[in-house]
Amino acid sequence: MVELETRELEYFMAVADELHFGRAAVRLSIAQPALSKAIRRIETRLGVPLFVRSSRHVELTPGGEALQEHGRHALNAVSAAVRSARRAGDPQTHLRLVLKPGGDAGLLSPMLAEYAHRPDARRVDILFSGPADRADFLLDGRADVGLLYAPFDPLDGLAHETVHTDDRVAILPSWHRLAGRTSVRLSDLDGEPLPRWKGVPGGDGTGPEVVDVIQLLQMIGVGRMIGVLPRSLVEPVAGGLVCVPVTDAPPSRLVLAWKEQDRRPLVASFVAAALSLRDSAAVHSAG
Repeated sequence: MVELETRELEYFMAVADELHFGRAAVRLSIAQPALSKAIRRIETRLGVPLFVRSSRHVELTPGGEALQEHGRHALNAVSAAVRSARRAGDPQTHLRLVLKPGGDAGLLSPMLAEYAHRPDARRVDILFSGPADRADFLLDGRADVGLLYAPFDPLDGLAHETVHTDDRVAILPSWHRLAGRTSVRLSDLDGEPLPRWKGVPGGDGTGPEVVDVIQLLQMIGVGRMIGVLPRSLVEPVAGGLVCVPVTDAPPSRLVLAWKEQDRRPLVASFVAAALSLRDSAAVHSAG
């Protein structure tokens, strides 16, 4: 038995986000008394209080916090399902590919060309993400396939295939004490200021905050920090900078990813083209 309707869950989420019934009612374009009545009805049906209310304060109970966490996922899943259904029924649907700017290791053009040769190829719309939300684009249905970097991007809930493996390099100003080295180890970088990546879990270095590789390279150029990144993200190297391999840093993988449960021919065809390109490149490299 479904105990909450989607609309009721939307009502709850609005109040949980705003922690104010008046603002939530405005956001939902309904009257505040109707919203309050709907929340009481939900609490009665579930048998647990969701909010602690006073004349000047609203806060979530433990039950409300649990429903907020899982309710957000549920609403995202419903939205993604609706978008997928509409797209599946449209024979003119474009394929949407998400990546970070410059985050394709030089593979985007040959990958698109390989896919274009397939008889069922569709137009591909390129979407550019922020520093750490490519997986979100795939999980909530905004994109069909994406180029993600492992282990930096989360892959939970996604199927994926590696299309390129990168070593990691330290990006240094040309006058840096390590710039003349043929390689370094992570221990050689101890004490060096590393970037704080905005919105990236674990991206908490001691240097200035940056939002993308362009900002990072600019800050390295003026001596404010150094960086450690997959080689393909920084080559060719900008003037005044050098890249030195970090021998004990685990390699990064550029992966083509899509939702685990997505079995649409639209997606399968693009994945097949990308893997064909990868396998062909491997054969040529071995030869």
